[in-house]
Amino acid sequence: MDVSRRDFIRVSASAGGAAALAGVAGLGADLAPTLAAAAELRIKDAKTYPSICPYCSVGCATLVHTIDGKIANIEGDPRSPHNEGTLCPKGAAIYQLHVNPNRPTQILHRAPGATEWEVWDLERAMARVAELVKKTRDETFIERLENGMRVNMTPAVFSLGGATLDNEWNHIHQKLMRGLGIVAIENQARI
Repeated sequence: MDVSRRDFIRVSASAGGAAALAGVAGLGADLAPTLAAAAELRIKDAKTYPSICPYCSVGCATLVHTIDGKIANIEGDPRSPHNEGTLCPKGAAIYQLHVNPNRPTQILHRAPGATEWEVWDLERAMARVAELVKKTRDETFIERLENGMRVNMTPAVFSLGGATLDNEWNHIHQKLMRGLGIVAIENQARI
């Protein structure tokens, strides 16, 4: 019988995995206490803060564990009626959102037609955003419709808030945007 190296490795891995699984199950080993102890050690000296998931507008509750002021673990809060301690795949990756060496920490700007990014400070970036919003609003502002009805609006600016913002902030946000004449406002406000 001619057995290729690939077939040999496949059969060996399958047999080894099956034998290990059968050995643990056959001995009646209960791994629950070991897993519970490992979970306890992971957050033993951590301070726990309740929070919410930043992704959708459901507002699943989370527990953020910190050690020496740094996030050590984020998991679902079992006391929550929304998620009962479970998180969706995006929610389960919240830790990576906060503790990620690839996360941008500077404001990068690439001018039209440029091939390279330029690092900007926050004040310069905010001034540029304000300048562009004002320019767009001034160019597209509609005071009255053709029939004479006063509308005071701009159809060229859309305001997108976030699900992680609370009702109070979203209320203020909407008043500010409406004061500018922006009518396309979305913020997924939660109660």
